[in-house]
Amino acid sequence: MKTSWPTGGGKSERNDRIVAIEQDNHSYARVKHVDDLEKEFARELEDFFVNYHKLIGKTYKILGLKGPKAALRCIREGMKAAARQGK
Repeated sequence: MKTSWPTGGGKSERNDRIVAIEQDNHSYARVKHVDDLEKEFARELEDFFVNYHKLIGKTYKILGLKGPKAALRCIREGMKAAARQGK
């Protein structure tokens, strides 16, 4: 889930989220891509993140839903960023 929130001065910061399904989950075994989710479920998921941040006084914007390739790319970028920071 590609997202962002304002950081002040008219700027925003990306704050992407990865949503995963446990490999052996029988209830969602057919879901392999975000497109496999019911549209209502995807909307509820988006609403959850927006409303959660609203409760803590932050604005949160959903930029789009992407699939597993984008999630893996995001994980790899995070790992590289952490390595650069020595974490």
